[in-house]
Amino acid sequence: MHLLKNILFIMCVSIIMFSCDDNTPKATDGLGKGTIDISVDETYQPVIDEQLKVFDSSYPDAHINIHYKPEAECFKDYFDNKARIILVTRPLNKAEKDECDQKKIYSSSMAIARDAIAVIVNNNSEDSLLDKGVLKSILTGTFKRKYTVVFDNQASSTVRFVMDSLLKGDKLGSNVFAAKGNNDVVDYVAKNPNAIGFVGLGYVSDKNDPNNTGSFIHTVKVVSMKNDSTGEFLPPYLAYLALKTYPLYRNLYYINRESSPGLGTGFANFLAEQRGQLVFKYAHMFPLRSEMIIRDVQIKQ
Repeated sequence: MHLLKNILFIMCVSIIMFSCDDNTPKATDGLGKGTIDISVDETYQPVIDEQLKVFDSSYPDAHINIHYKPEAECFKDYFDNKARIILVTRPLNKAEKDECDQKKIYSSSMAIARDAIAVIVNNNSEDSLLDKGVLKSILTGTFKRKYTVVFDNQASSTVRFVMDSLLKGDKLGSNVFAAKGNNDVVDYVAKNPNAIGFVGLGYVSDKNDPNNTGSFIHTVKVVSMKNDSTGEFLPPYLAYLALKTYPLYRNLYYINRESSPGLGTGFANFLAEQRGQLVFKYAHMFPLRSEMIIRDVQIKQ
């Protein structure tokens, strides 16, 4: 009888232990190991591909599956728990923060680099200097010369930026079309004299520039935009991004949903630290988490 009681006691304890073990979430990744999925605004594919190469070389046990998508789809992945972190051009708004509270999502975010939207025209175009007023008239189809306006995707961060910052409630004209990505925008503008395109800066920066001076590709013309305060027409150079004097700038954010340090946090930390910040700099983006010195230089002829 005593033996039977001991056997029953052991069986009960074993059942409880297995039950607890089944319901306890197990950590499957850490700051530098494991496998996760993240979603990234497709505008930033060139620079994030480079970031991943450097990260992988330091953390061979880490496997990050990157899904490049329009920004709107990245946010959807975030709330559907399909992406541990997302890289997008705006932080969460109030409604999204409320949704995080309702779904018990622990959210953290940080701006890690500053980017520019480059306005591009055909090499034979008469317009290489533009201001926001002219740009708005082109976008609404009221400009004196006929332009075909091309964006990367109708749900992209670039379209949202233009709608919010330039049009401010006005509607896009019937002359506006969506391509199949930033590279297609560049190709279309290069082949069509009456085209104007909006792309991420990384798609028109000259990757073969040995001195990383911020030169552009030669297949299209990159427009200089007027700074309303100074009256200067400025190209999207790194220094003008740093000083926020080039008008069409925006920040790149990571938004993390990890409640404890995992691989998503590890990758986010990497992007905000020295090596990740250097990769942004070489991609002609202004790194926001590292110190940079900007000096005025006078050139004597």
